[in-house]
Amino acid sequence: MAPTKRIDLNSDVGESFGVYTLGLDEEVIPLISSANIACGFHAGDPGVMRRTISSANRHGVALGAHPGFPDRVGFGRRYMDATLQEIQDDVAYQVGALQAFAALQEKRLQHVKPHGGLYNMAARNPGILDAMAEVLAGLDRDLILVAMAGPNRDEIEAVGRRHSIRIAFEFFADRAYNRDGSLVSRRKADAVLHDSQAVSDRVIRMVTDGLVTAEDGSEIALEAHTICVHGDNPKAVALVRGIRSALLDSGIEVVPMGTFL
Repeated sequence: MAPTKRIDLNSDVGESFGVYTLGLDEEVIPLISSANIACGFHAGDPGVMRRTISSANRHGVALGAHPGFPDRVGFGRRYMDATLQEIQDDVAYQVGALQAFAALQEKRLQHVKPHGGLYNMAARNPGILDAMAEVLAGLDRDLILVAMAGPNRDEIEAVGRRHSIRIAFEFFADRAYNRDGSLVSRRKADAVLHDSQAVSDRVIRMVTDGLVTAEDGSEIALEAHTICVHGDNPKAVALVRGIRSALLDSGIEVVPMGTFL
């Protein structure tokens, strides 16, 4: 009998702060296998970090840090002209903070996924990814670095080997893709997808066939270990529920990335 195919299902959560509530964390977290928790720079605050870790723990969801640029006004989605040293300092600060809150609940972090502008810059510049990988290796070599599945896979895998850390390649279920494997800019009207059935269908096709249809109708070859649905998507709950059901119905097991990487 062929081994059961496994995939991780993640979402960006813990993005509320102070009196402001963002996202549908309480509904989304029970449906995912890994949580990317904001660390206070683009969103989140100490109390939100603590409560989000607690919620993830209650539902058996693996913990991950979601560090971004210090840009609350732009929700961390704007690019910043930061040096590699500044990026390393910001990532160390944020990951270290979430590690501390996890330790207080007798847990460890599974992964680190950069957020927004930092994530997209790293996808285009492996030097940024390398700088972050160096930080992770220094903090905990068991940490998995999440990176975008795309055309520069070989360069990204080389970063992981250089720092002896694991890389998880990610597919965005609710985002449109350009033909080069990059994400369509959020400035475009159709960049974020909301149709639950269509999103579920494209996820199953990516997992089983390694193919995704780009915005212009071309076919992209993509292989991923983890699938993301954004927690601030107003259709997040319906999307995650539909994806999870479609995966299970197709005989694909939904488990944290750390269990099979």
